[in-house]
Amino acid sequence: MSKTIAIIPAGGSGQRMGLPRPKQFYELAGRPILVHTLQAFQDSKSIDEIIVVAPADYLSEVETMVATYALDRVSKVVAGGVTRQDSVRAGVNAAGAGAGYVAVHDGARPFISPELIEACVLRAQETGAALAAVPVRDTLKTVTDEDLVVNTVDRSVLWQAQTPQVVRLDLLQDAYRVSDADGFIGTDEASLLEHVNCPVRVVEGSERNFKITRPEDLRIAEALLMNDSPPDNKKISRIGHGYDAHRLVADRPLVLGGVTIPHALGLLGHSDADVLTHALCDAILGAIGEGDIGAHFPDTDPQYKGADSLQLLARVMEIAAEKGYGLGNGDITVIAQKPKLAPHFPAMRAKIAKVCGVSEGMINLKGTTTEKMGFAGREEGIAAHAVVSVLPSSG
Repeated sequence: MSKTIAIIPAGGSGQRMGLPRPKQFYELAGRPILVHTLQAFQDSKSIDEIIVVAPADYLSEVETMVATYALDRVSKVVAGGVTRQDSVRAGVNAAGAGAGYVAVHDGARPFISPELIEACVLRAQETGAALAAVPVRDTLKTVTDEDLVVNTVDRSVLWQAQTPQVVRLDLLQDAYRVSDADGFIGTDEASLLEHVNCPVRVVEGSERNFKITRPEDLRIAEALLMNDSPPDNKKISRIGHGYDAHRLVADRPLVLGGVTIPHALGLLGHSDADVLTHALCDAILGAIGEGDIGAHFPDTDPQYKGADSLQLLARVMEIAAEKGYGLGNGDITVIAQKPKLAPHFPAMRAKIAKVCGVSEGMINLKGTTTEKMGFAGREEGIAAHAVVSVLPSSG
């Protein structure tokens, strides 16, 4: 039986939103808009595979997002093109053997339901092509350039197109060939099919299935999610704080953030005494209500003698996942008079991000001194503070 492949173009720039990054990465209720969208297709029994089309500079971030939220139906993340038509074509070209239908849906329509996806797929399987749409309910006017009303438009035959738009793959490929020859640029898949006189059926959509394009749309979306959310504290984002300190001694390596740093002194401890990673572990455990690092990895247990703290962090992330959480972001400050740590932060950030399953941009590292005050200022020890957010995972 032929597969139905969901193609999710997620290439918006966010300029109209006034956001510093593409709008699909903006968080709603603790999750990126794109994750809300992908989750609906993950949950739809009509979808066999998902292909995400993203800006070239954000491919790794989307791949990390897919892994973090266990969206295992996402098979590929590919770079988009200049136009929406180019981006969807990139997704179509990435569809493998066995693809019979494609369901194209805007990444910035996070309120699509699995039920509407299934209705559109079923209708396309019956007729060849179908799209979600809603009847126009407002009175429409034709207006001149001088802002004068000319007439009232008959709205009885007007529908507002939405997505998903589902089409048999060979019909869409034929439409692309003709459009290429004609130089035609469509605003959606239905317009490409109309251009080649291919019938497209309508499935009544939902007013909730709107596309987030303006700042006020974000406020509406946040209100809808707040109204939908059950009063369950396991379903909200949470924060945690961690602190650790170790004494500096001779004949020990100085390990911070999983990186061994050249220095005359190292940190004393049962494990590798990586205060940075220990503070992060404590913050994550605190956020999920699981005590502290000492409760899970006691210094009386010989199996943790000289342990690599990144391995302890990996176990902490497993504990978080078991409770339904993943790391949102972490902000960690190391307090040390010497050595200078900033040159080593990129390597630390890469290691920590990989273990935590987040992009490097979600890990912020800072170093400070105490102006030679206290134990850190006297170079007797090093301390670290960590603050994190944890987000509900898809399970």
